Amino acid sequence: MNLPKNTRRAVYRDPGIAKYQGNPFIEALTPIMSTSQIRGGLTGNIDFDPKEVFLDGNKRMHLIAQLLDDFFQPISNHLQLESKLSIMIRQGYVGRNPDDGSLNTHMQNGYERVQSGDLEVFRFEHAKSTARSLSLIGCSGCGKSSTLTRMLATYPQVVYHEKLNFTQIVYLKLDCPHDGSLKSLCHHFFRAIDCLLQTNYEQKYALKRHSVETLLALMSQIANVHAIGVLIIDEIQHLSRSNSGGTEKMLNFFVTLVNVIGLPVIMVGTPKARPIFELNLRSARRSAGFGALFWEPMKAHIPKVNPETGGLLKTEWIAFTDRLWKYQWLMKKDSTLSDEVRNCWYDLSQGVLDIVVKLFVLAQVRAIFTRTERITVNLLRQVYKDEFKPVHPMLAALRSNDAELIQKYSDLCMPNIDQKMIELSTKVDAVFDQKNKQIIPYTANEHAQRLHNLLIDMECQSELIQPLIERVFKLYPDLTIRELMPIVLGWYEGLGKDKEIPQEKTKLIKKKDWCTLDSDDLRFEHSQTDNNDTLYAVLKCKNGIFDVENWLMKA
Repeated sequence: MNLPKNTRRAVYRDPGIAKYQGNPFIEALTPIMSTSQIRGGLTGNIDFDPKEVFLDGNKRMHLIAQLLDDFFQPISNHLQLESKLSIMIRQGYVGRNPDDGSLNTHMQNGYERVQSGDLEVFRFEHAKSTARSLSLIGCSGCGKSSTLTRMLATYPQVVYHEKLNFTQIVYLKLDCPHDGSLKSLCHHFFRAIDCLLQTNYEQKYALKRHSVETLLALMSQIANVHAIGVLIIDEIQHLSRSNSGGTEKMLNFFVTLVNVIGLPVIMVGTPKARPIFELNLRSARRSAGFGALFWEPMKAHIPKVNPETGGLLKTEWIAFTDRLWKYQWLMKKDSTLSDEVRNCWYDLSQGVLDIVVKLFVLAQVRAIFTRTERITVNLLRQVYKDEFKPVHPMLAALRSNDAELIQKYSDLCMPNIDQKMIELSTKVDAVFDQKNKQIIPYTANEHAQRLHNLLIDMECQSELIQPLIERVFKLYPDLTIRELMPIVLGWYEGLGKDKEIPQEKTKLIKKKDWCTLDSDDLRFEHSQTDNNDTLYAVLKCKNGIFDVENWLMKA
């Protein structure tokens, strides 16, 4: 039997827990992961080669852009959510075991509800729900959806049990409809099943004039027919209390999914959805699970001392930014992240993960375009000012720490990031095309350009190595750059034996270009001062001024 691409044939493993043994739905899942396995499974993989910093700016743009989708650093929130998700899926299947008849009991009860249209009707009273619900609340951009997507990817979505002739859906993720109605949410459910299994539930049920109660009864039967492990409803703040019949009716809807149908549900939303969640939390008789997780942006806490080693324990903010800082394709990048840049980075982003990464990406692109080739405080502030205007109100609300103001601007979104990357890429192309025409005569030979950049980085003089590079590519066109490097260096060193290598004339660098100089150049330091600061004041704060009076007092 040929299975669809998204379907995996069931392979049964001992789950290691007696309560889960003998349940094919649980035994077909991936094994329960340890903390280290969770970290490894969630961590994003970035292909980074230090030599790539010598590529042209337009090529480096493509390398920098991969951070937007591929960079992911697990933090404590992610680990906590993964544990709850793992438990919810497996516990939900405990009460729907096909081998002990509990699944058939739920299906028979579901059939009675469909026939009668009454969600309270049941044929077998002893049908027990072991499902749980969870609410995940956090401002947009804090990583809720992307984290769930990565976690769900560690499970097979569809499993075919050959001995049962049964197709199991491990998870189903829906986006809440923008019109905010419960009926549209039911329609999205049928449509998602159809896309996954090539069925026709939407045409069969959703396109008819059924009430919400009838649609819910049909949902319950389909959820049991395909043994859905967990239902994730994202962007729950789009639900409209007016279109859905009020908060009370919405709450009844979700409670019925969990308590009556036996389907674990994760509701994901921004603080705008708190009225729904809070009513659920206040009603203890209806609360059926893990309560709510409130995800706040990372805090820039002061590191604590490790009592065992005496060293400093890294905060999540420091660990996150340290790892992200390594992925720079800039020629003059600083190897370590200074406290000054890190503090500015936090102040601008307020620890919102999406903004943290996007600010870092656009700062690198701006650094290439302006030829500063490094990330500085001034550069971060300018990028934030120019490129992040749509999110200024929300980030200002986070800085104010005003709960009402934060809820007002809870839908944090950084739009058109791809368009900004394309615009900056076009500018970078123009700058580097002009630069190559002025400096490097062999622009048609990409390998010659790379060899030229590598030799310049080794402090070879440009006017001397240009004819040598042209000559070596004529004589040895089939050799690699690694093989050509020692040949050119040998020729270059031989020049000094025949004649003295002329000293490079001191170039007059205009003040507007001081920002492109090395970090230890005083002219670069001057370029980083604000209008109200003097170079002396900046150097004094950085202990760059020798305090004679203090020295004399100690002498």
